[in-house]
Amino acid sequence: MALKSFIHVHPDSHFPIQNLPYGAFKTHSTTLPRLGVAIGDYVLDLSEIAKSGLFNSPLLAGSDCFLQPTLNKFLAMGRPAWKEARDTLQKLLSSTEPALRDNMELRQKALVPMSEVEMVLPMEIGDYTDFFSSMHHAKNCGTIFVGPKNPIAPNWFRLPIAYHGRASSVVISGTDIIRPRGQGHPTGNSTPYFGPSLKLDFELEMATVVGPGNELGKTIDVNEAADHIFGVVLMNDWSARDIQAWEYVPLGPFLGKSFGTTISPWIVTLDALQPFACDAPKQDPPPLPYLAEKTSKNYDIALEVQIKPSGQKDSSVVTRSNLKNLYWTLTQQLAHHTINGCNLRPGDLLGTGTISGPLKVQPLCFEQEPDSLGCLLELTWNGQKALSLNGTTRKFLEDGDEVIFTGCCKGDGYNVGFGTCAGKVVPPRD
Repeated sequence: MALKSFIHVHPDSHFPIQNLPYGAFKTHSTTLPRLGVAIGDYVLDLSEIAKSGLFNSPLLAGSDCFLQPTLNKFLAMGRPAWKEARDTLQKLLSSTEPALRDNMELRQKALVPMSEVEMVLPMEIGDYTDFFSSMHHAKNCGTIFVGPKNPIAPNWFRLPIAYHGRASSVVISGTDIIRPRGQGHPTGNSTPYFGPSLKLDFELEMATVVGPGNELGKTIDVNEAADHIFGVVLMNDWSARDIQAWEYVPLGPFLGKSFGTTISPWIVTLDALQPFACDAPKQDPPPLPYLAEKTSKNYDIALEVQIKPSGQKDSSVVTRSNLKNLYWTLTQQLAHHTINGCNLRPGDLLGTGTISGPLKVQPLCFEQEPDSLGCLLELTWNGQKALSLNGTTRKFLEDGDEVIFTGCCKGDGYNVGFGTCAGKVVPPRD
């Protein structure tokens, strides 16, 4: 019999009892954030559940992990505690369990309508790393910038390439993104361009939220890496293509990326995603032993990008992709991150890199339908063609444009989703 909650959950909801993603929220009456899980159109306040004594399992009884303003303490407790929490919450929210269902006073305090909350960053992010793990994205970028003959460098097939990003500018969905200023390529013998970015782009990504980390100098085995991953969020790693193109030689992204990264407010756990695990692509050549997994898996998460142009009411779907398109898996990314002894910590964020799928039509076909290309750099082939959006066109993002990501797994009569990851571009500040 399918698990069912006593809370009404619409069939199209991203947040049934099979999901229960974690987040942090404020209400008009609170100053400090509180921790919660999403259920239907409500947030279950975990601090109220904890204070009522309903977390009575061995690892959680007496713990103050759900009385914190962030999830970091809970993340550090590891998979056994995560499992106890999930089992407890699914039982409390089930239609057959009276402890919460029939306690009207506790229900009134613990179940907060989503319409009344402000979501905030659910964890303190000490470090942020961005990978480059989609072969289709790597091939398209290489073709644009170096040509089709050898678009992907040989090292890409040997290791999950990444760079260290800026954690301080990771923001929650709904936060405006201020158009960055910086230098761009000079024209002829002129000085470099300086001013607002003229090629502002989105990047469709997801990101791993790290649970227990590792000591400095120790590594995490690739076959044990899943125990160090709490869950996954949607991520828009905004990119100023013109600034990045001028600065990235020889050290890589800096000001073209560090101005803002948006994540969705709800962290979907690996336990909730487990029914949607699927085989990862075959890796050729075979990875080195430290990256060789006994079972190499991705997750079947359908991803969609919409752009709502400035001044318009309606948005247009521009991208449909899937996490299963990743070449390097989440667990390979994490294990590789530690192979030199780098110490990960609870709350660290590991982005996948842009998630693109294979081209369906020729890149410069102006009649192209929404495709699985994960950024405007690919969708417009670096501005060589314009994207049609409800009677207007875009090569890159303009001020006032809003970009909205969604992600969802389709189960048997239910969804496991992430909600939205959205941000609007606003002009530079003086």
